[in-house]
Amino acid sequence: MANLPLLNDENFQETVSKGVTLIDFYATWCGPCRMIGPIVEQLAQKMQGKANVAKVDIDQSQQVTTNLQITSVPTLILFKDGKEVKRVVGVKDLDYLLNLVQSFL
Repeated sequence: MANLPLLNDENFQETVSKGVTLIDFYATWCGPCRMIGPIVEQLAQKMQGKANVAKVDIDQSQQVTTNLQITSVPTLILFKDGKEVKRVVGVKDLDYLLNLVQSFL
């Protein structure tokens, strides 16, 4: 599995500003986050060259987490050209995430 880019308060906005980007907001202590992690990595491999996929540790990037009002993890947010277009909370399967990302390409 590929290691996904880990975004923080400094590089978050630049990363989501262009194209389609799915961000996995997670915490190291979160069991469901560990369950969805490998699914998000598979998604990143399938979307390579089409959409960006990255992660944000909510405990390390509290400014972004607060600004986006992340209250539960895992939360997946899909951005298109810097704007939030879809938010999903909880564990989802690969097919669901593929269809979600592809619908905004």
